[in-house]
Amino acid sequence: MANTHNVTEFIFLGLSPNPEVQRICFVIFLLLYMAIVLGNSLIVLTVMTSRSLGSPMYFFVSYLSFVEICYSSTTVPKLLSDLLAERKTIPLWGCLVQFFFMHFFASTEIFLLTVMAYDRYVAICKPLNYTTIMNQQVCMVLVGMTWVGAFVHSLSQILLIFQLPFCGPNVIDHYFCDVLPLLQLACSDTLLIGLLIIANGGTLSVISFVVLLVSYAVILLHLRTRSSEGRRKALSTCGSHITVVMLFFVPCVFIYLRPSTTLPADKMVAVFYTVVTPLLNPVIYSLRNAEVKKAMKRLWTRTMQLGGT
Repeated sequence: MANTHNVTEFIFLGLSPNPEVQRICFVIFLLLYMAIVLGNSLIVLTVMTSRSLGSPMYFFVSYLSFVEICYSSTTVPKLLSDLLAERKTIPLWGCLVQFFFMHFFASTEIFLLTVMAYDRYVAICKPLNYTTIMNQQVCMVLVGMTWVGAFVHSLSQILLIFQLPFCGPNVIDHYFCDVLPLLQLACSDTLLIGLLIIANGGTLSVISFVVLLVSYAVILLHLRTRSSEGRRKALSTCGSHITVVMLFFVPCVFIYLRPSTTLPADKMVAVFYTVVTPLLNPVIYSLRNAEVKKAMKRLWTRTMQLGGT
């Protein structure tokens, strides 16, 4: 590694060079990160403690919330510390670790959203066999497959990045280590590796996105035979999933399915899928779902009763 990597650390330019703007951003992102952790933790706790939320759908939603906490934690804590630091550095090994886990949790979310679409397909199109098909063992296997698939994807990405020689410069015009900024800093021809990385990440996003769209199209076509009340309930549930899918996939496709070049908008788009999307998920799944709201109220009531005793 010492023979190919003369650079031992990278320097982030961050979101803004203005110290006043950085202090304002620190307060904003601190509040947003606290909301991400608390909101998603509340969903996990609510699903774990509520008997009414024992269906596979809520099982997957709780896992999604857990993944959102982990995903945002790969970038936001480092961003917060850098907003208060004069020199925003990260060691080479830290950059690679951040890169690996960011792609690991992002691809876990992609696979999990696909599994959730399959769950909705079975629930709506094959309701009589739903509990048989989506039993607890199957749900655990599907979640395990998302972790395995994410590990394979992230390992392939990090192995490609690891082959790049970094001789200098070492300034990254971003607030975390990602594919395009690292490709630009490599002191060798990155065309082939860049194409492989984009093919790996971009293809995963596009194929999963298409599969999700086709799944929900099939579901919507099947709903034509349902009663108006049945359609309303199904559309309400699917609407939450489709909203989350669009919020996550559109920015990812914008970033990872294009030539190896950076754009001025990349940082803001990255803020959207690393901070805004994890923040909105608990809001979408709680405010649009009456059962979740009732379960949260019961959890709050029990907590207040225990606190009063």
